[in-house]
This record gives sequence, structure tokens and C-alpha cells, in this order.
Amino acid sequence: MNTRNNQKQVAKERIDKLSFEINKFRYEYHVLDKPDVTDEIYDSLMKELRELEEEYPDLKSPNSPTQRIGGQPLEKFKKVAHKVRQWSFDDVFDFAGLAKWEERNAKLISKIPAIKNEKAEYVAELKIDGLKIILTYEKGKFVQGATRGDGVIGEDVTENLKTIEDIPLELSLPIDCIVVGECYLSRSELSRINNARKKKGELLFANSRNAAAGTIRQLDPKIAASRKLECFIYDIDYMNSDSSPAFAKATAGKAETQWDELMLLEKLGFKVNRESRLCKDIKKIDGYYKEWTGKKDKEDYGIDGVVVKINSAKIQRELGYTGKSPRFGVAYKFPAERVTTIIEDIKVQIGRTGALTPVAHLRPVSVAGSTVSRATLHNEDEIRRLGLKIGDTVVIQKAGDIIPEVVEVLTDLRTGKEKEFHMPKTCPMCGGAVRREDTKDKKRGGKSAATYCLNKKCFAIEREKMIHFVSKKGFNIDGMGEKIVEQLMIEGIVSNVAEIFELEKGDLEPLERFAEKSAENLIEAIENSKKVKLEKFLFALGIRYVGEETAILVADNAALISKKIGCKAGSLKGIIDCFPEVSREEWMFIKGIGEKSAESLAEWFSDAENLKLLACMDDFGVVVEMPKPDNGRKSRFSGKTFVLTGELQNFTRDEAKDIIRKEGGDVSSSVSQKTSFVLVGEKPGSKYQKAVELGVAILTEEEFMKMVK
Repeated sequence: MNTRNNQKQVAKERIDKLSFEINKFRYEYHVLDKPDVTDEIYDSLMKELRELEEEYPDLKSPNSPTQRIGGQPLEKFKKVAHKVRQWSFDDVFDFAGLAKWEERNAKLISKIPAIKNEKAEYVAELKIDGLKIILTYEKGKFVQGATRGDGVIGEDVTENLKTIEDIPLELSLPIDCIVVGECYLSRSELSRINNARKKKGELLFANSRNAAAGTIRQLDPKIAASRKLECFIYDIDYMNSDSSPAFAKATAGKAETQWDELMLLEKLGFKVNRESRLCKDIKKIDGYYKEWTGKKDKEDYGIDGVVVKINSAKIQRELGYTGKSPRFGVAYKFPAERVTTIIEDIKVQIGRTGALTPVAHLRPVSVAGSTVSRATLHNEDEIRRLGLKIGDTVVIQKAGDIIPEVVEVLTDLRTGKEKEFHMPKTCPMCGGAVRREDTKDKKRGGKSAATYCLNKKCFAIEREKMIHFVSKKGFNIDGMGEKIVEQLMIEGIVSNVAEIFELEKGDLEPLERFAEKSAENLIEAIENSKKVKLEKFLFALGIRYVGEETAILVADNAALISKKIGCKAGSLKGIIDCFPEVSREEWMFIKGIGEKSAESLAEWFSDAENLKLLACMDDFGVVVEMPKPDNGRKSRFSGKTFVLTGELQNFTRDEAKDIIRKEGGDVSSSVSQKTSFVLVGEKPGSKYQKAVELGVAILTEEEFMKMVK
């Protein structure tokens, strides 16, 4: 009997030592991110502990490291009342909103005697995109974990939270406390889970937050354990320092600032996000916010904003709460990349190629930092694919950083009053015939995705051609916006792009919007635009399948093409003489020009009406500048490909592109392994994230400026 007791005592001592060491290694690995032992050593110690607990089950503690693997499945979750009410921060979406929040607090502080002489400083913390959790400890031991619920009642998810290695089952000191944090699933773990689900034919999780929420509410803790959730702790809701005299002495009772509270949480053994920053004023907060707007996608966890809290615990206590949120804190949210809204109508626009494009008219909504009321629906096939109806609630996102598009229909929100959309049978502008062109696309029954107006003289087509012609990437005629173009066409002042260069001040002055000075300014802008580079000239013509990059390829190879066919395209007159002689096959000699672009170029320059248009431009003094030969000079960006994303402060995007091309570089619209640099401005989009994933070099605007100085 004594032998058995001795063995049990030895086992208990061994269990205690193993538990201590395993918890220490867990803390070093998951909280400090400084593993001191290999996974094999950790697993071996866990195996020994598990075997000892199986042999002596009465020695197994509820907080043993082995309990993280998950207990028995539950029948349902128990509701639990929070000892401390859980609040949600109000949101602000721009600096003006943050300034108003500060102003309101300053007025309140000035009226409260206990704090009227206090100056507010702030702590800025990353707002993790996950699920709020509330952890309760008694005498330093983890006894309960709960979800937020409605702030008053949550659900007991203790067993699932025990599976999270970031959460200590025992604190460094035996105190009673309640702490709050955010549970999340990393992007890499989401990818691993979705790949496994895809192989099994299961539905994929839409995002990390949904996956984390679904995991926390699994009735079987073993499923939660398999998904490797993580968490950051950021607040102490309750702390009884009397429960540990040593702790009370060490901390002088309690943390008097939010910053001290974060440090204290770390001392207790919690994982705290170390990217928090102490800020003296809201300008510093805004700098932190802008910094993380560009950096957030580099992290393996989702970040959807910055939580701002007044640092002083005394000011926090005095300011207190409104009916729904703390006055002392606010969530400074990043611009939404995906939002929901309602499609109020669908109207059809006609583009310069004659394509009829359905456009959704939306209930206005803010997405990625701007208010959106229109979104492209591309074509009839896309509407059918989405199953879209007028009146539907939809999810929209910014595509390519700029153009909003509909990505999903929330059919469960339908009322039955939604209406089907049908493409018009005739052109809504000119009443002419429309049809889908014949193509080799078997998926669409040999028809193009777009429907086209067949009337080449359609007013809408001519208007869009002219708007394209005078745009910044074309002739860049300052002051000639869409409304002016439409006005000139309606009044019969111009009927084609060549006639723009024939305009005189007297033609404009009688028109509404034009006084003598504004007419003079527009005529001067037209005169200044007459000298244009070949690539901008070609882009302005609006030739189908000839965008900015193709126009540059043609310009760069104009001399080669001219030489090949035995003529010289050295001016607008030279282009009129030379380009009609270039066949589809000869255009394709230029590397990067495909079959469609080559066919379109050959067709456009063989059309008599188009050549007549060019001849008129020549008569009106338009001068096309040919690219100068580089004589083999090696430029600093030779062989380098750039992609641009976000808002640049010191250049327009077109100016940055021109600089890159002058230095021998190429500009692409999409990121790939072949991309050399991604130039990132403010509020970058999905291209930035793609660059991070592929390991492509990222340039800030400041770094780019140093390169081109």
C-alpha cells in the first residue's frame, strides 16, 4: 500500500513539473513567439503527462495542458450572465469623426471637477477582426470563457477556449480577474482549413471571422482544437488585488493607465498585441491609422481598424458610458472593402465601342473610403450568373481599387417585390438595332458577352468617343469635361473629334456655361493639346482592343513597322500614308500585340471615314510626336515592370507611369511573379495584398521619388 502511495506521490510531483514546463514552453512559443524547444520535445512531454494522468485520473487537473485537446462534445451551450457588462465602441470612419469625438470628450472633461485640469493622452490599438471573448480567473486559474452575446448574457464556451494555446489556464499570480480579448483565425490557417474542406467537397468559409465564430460555437471541442484559433487580450474588466498580497504589493493595487494595463496583462501571462502605440494627440493617432491602412494586409490576422482609448483610467471612470458604449474609447474603422446596399434600378449605358452596359443604380453607400451610387453589372450574362433582380440587397466591392462591382446577391432578404431585368431589344439612345456579335466562344453559343448598338452614328457612341478622346490619357484637353462635350454635340457645334480643333472663341461664347474668359481658356487648352505623343494619339482614337499599353507598344515599334513595309510614319501625314498599309499579320510582329488588337488596328486604319478624320486633324494643325530612338541607352528601369495601387500624393498615376516609361520600365495593370515593383500610395487595394502574397518588392512613394531623383 505504501509503495502505491509513494508511486502516486512521485507521479504527482512529475505531473506538476511536466505541467509547469509545458505551460512555460507554451507561453514562450505562442505568447512570446520565442520557442525554446522543438515540437518533438513538446509532444514527447505531452505524451508522458497524458499517460500519467490516465494511470492516475484523480491527479488530473481541470487546467492541465492535456485538457486543451478538447473534452466531450456538448449537447448545447449554457447561457451565462456577465459579471461586468460588455460594451461596444462607437465607430468613426474618418479624421473628422475622430476630431468630433475628441471635441465632445474635451467639453465633458472641462465640466467634471475631478478631471477638468487633466490632459487626455491616448492609446491606439489594432482592432482585430475576430470574436470578442471574456475570460474569468479565480485564484489565477481559468474557470470560465464566454462569448459577448448581447453584452449582458453570453454563451459558455470554456471547453473550446481551453483549446487555444494563447490562453493561459493558470496565471503567473493567483489573482481573481476578468479579462477581455479577441479570438481570431489566421489567414494561413483559414487557407489550410478551406483546402481540406475543398477536397472533401464541403462548403468553404467566406472569411477568417466567420470561421472563427463558427469554430468557437462548435459543440465538439475536438473540432475547435483542430482549427488552431489564436487570441489577443487587451483589457481587464475586473481585478481583485486582495486575492494576492504579493500581486497587490507589486502593482500598487491596480493599473492607472490603459498602457500600464497592457503591460500588466503581459506580466500575468496573456498574449498582448505589441503593435499598440501611446499617442499624445489625435494627429499622432491618425498617423498610426494611415500607417496601418497600408500595412494591415501584411499581417496573418485580420485588422479592420484602430481602437482609440483615453489612456488615463481616472478620466475613463469619470467619463463613463452612454446607453450603449464607452465615452472614453472609439473604433476608428478602416474603409470598408465590401458592403451591402440595395439595387434601386438598372439602366443601360452605351460605350464608345457601341457596347450596351447595364449599370446598377444603388442606394448610396460608403465603400473603400468613398460614397458609391453606381456599380457596373458588365453584361446580361453576368446578371444571369448572379441571379440579380431590381430591388435586391447585394454585396458590392471596389474592383481594381476604383470601379465598384456587385459580387453577391443576398436572396434571403427578398420580399417578393423584386423585378427581373431584361436587356433592351433596341438601343435606348438612338433606337437602332442591337445584337451580340459572333465569336468563337462556345460557352456562350458563339456569341459575345456584350450586346452592341449597330448604328455607327449613334449619338451615345459618338459622345463617349469624344469624351475618351479629350481625356487625360488622350489629348488631355483641360476644361473639356463630359458636360461640355455633350453640350457641344447637342448644339451641333461639333459632330466628330476632328472638329474640336476647328473651334473658335465665337463658337463658344453664345453657349450656356461660357463667358468670354471661359471660352478663351478652352480654346487655349485645345491649341496647347495639338502637339501630342504618338502613344497618347493612338489611345485617344479609341480603337477597339487598343488600350494604353497596346498604344505604347505600337509607338515604341512604329519605326520597325515603317521600315518593314517600306514607308515612314514620322508625322500625322506619315501615319495616314503608312498605317493603312500594315496588315493584321504585320501588326502581330510587335511582341505583346495579340490577334484581336492586330485585327482591330488593321480594320481601323483601312476605313476611309477614319482616314478622312485623320486628314482633317492634320489640316487643323494636330502634330503627332514620334518616339525618339534611345540608341541603345540603358535606362534605370530597363527590363523592370511596375504595378501601381492606391492614391499617390506627389504625382497623378499617369505622371508616375510616364516617369517609369521614360526610364525604360513597363507598367502593368495586374500583379504576377514577373512584376518587379508595386508602387503603393494611400488606401491601396487588392494588388497590394497580391504583391505581399507573391513576395513582390513594394515601393512607397517616398522610395520611388528617391529612385527617380
